[in-house]
Amino acid sequence: MEGLYLVALVATPLLSFLIALLATPGVRRLAIRYGFQDHPSPRREGVLKPRLGGLALYLAFGGTIAITAPLVANREPEEMVKVMGLLAGASLVVVMGSLDDRRELGVAPQLAVQVAAAAVAMVAGVVIDKVANPLGVSLADSVINLPLYLTIGFTMMWMLGAMNAINFVDGIDGLAGGIGAIAAIVLFIHSFRLGQYTVALLPLALAGSVVGFLPYNFSPAKITLGTSGAVFLGFTLAALSVIGGTKAATLLLVLGIPIIDAGWIILQRVYRRRSPFRPDRSHLHHRLLEMGLSSRQTVTLFYFLCGTLGVLALLLSSRLMKLYTLLGLGVLLAGILAIVAQKSLAGKS
Repeated sequence: MEGLYLVALVATPLLSFLIALLATPGVRRLAIRYGFQDHPSPRREGVLKPRLGGLALYLAFGGTIAITAPLVANREPEEMVKVMGLLAGASLVVVMGSLDDRRELGVAPQLAVQVAAAAVAMVAGVVIDKVANPLGVSLADSVINLPLYLTIGFTMMWMLGAMNAINFVDGIDGLAGGIGAIAAIVLFIHSFRLGQYTVALLPLALAGSVVGFLPYNFSPAKITLGTSGAVFLGFTLAALSVIGGTKAATLLLVLGIPIIDAGWIILQRVYRRRSPFRPDRSHLHHRLLEMGLSSRQTVTLFYFLCGTLGVLALLLSSRLMKLYTLLGLGVLLAGILAIVAQKSLAGKS
């Protein structure tokens, strides 16, 4: 391993952490001065807080990649194009999210920009064009190559799903950010173990950025992620899980709880003939608060569960075992959500 890479390995998380730590107070002052703050919503109680946290994360993440680029001289041209596509797509969602933090855009414009950001990344080569066959027993059938229409469809769904899952779970101070940091660390370890040393620096930069932001975001938060931060985090994690080869199963395990929770909520809202994007307090973290857990206890529980799933994702080498774990997690969490929802309704009656 080259000396310059070792310097980059140390400098990347440290630099992104420091940029986020130093930039966030300035972003907070900017948000307060120009009215980027929480909008009244059933999801939020108490004092409305400054938003725009995504700007701090974006500056730390993008700035670190730019500053450390000379230390990563062996990055392949194809990978560099993907990184540029990632940053271009991230720029789009941060701009859109910042507008929503200021004026609360409707669902249609937000979704349109999310699709555009995913398309930009896909044009740069950030695509799911092959998937591991969980039932494969030989090298010949270990990978399934996808036709173009499935490549586009799967990648778009993956990007949109991750963006909105993180946005949905961003209902308690420090929750979405901490989960995002855990996911980024797991992606770093996974990429490093595969020998994708230059790719591994990207989630490391994201993890450092989020950790530098979290001291201002823990309860009681001085600033929140806002739409800009939640969607940026979801988009970047989704793209990072694809650059260098699809690691969707790994990220799915780490984000399994937020993703299943988001899917459950969407199904409930559609069943009740309500907009799936209309905010309320029916998420798992809100239910736990209603059951008596404090904000910090709820966040700590989510961290523990997502961290445990991340360790499982790294330890399980069998594709079939990862598939079984995902299916088991889905069934278990769906059952828990159904029980918690019934108890909540019984308590209100």
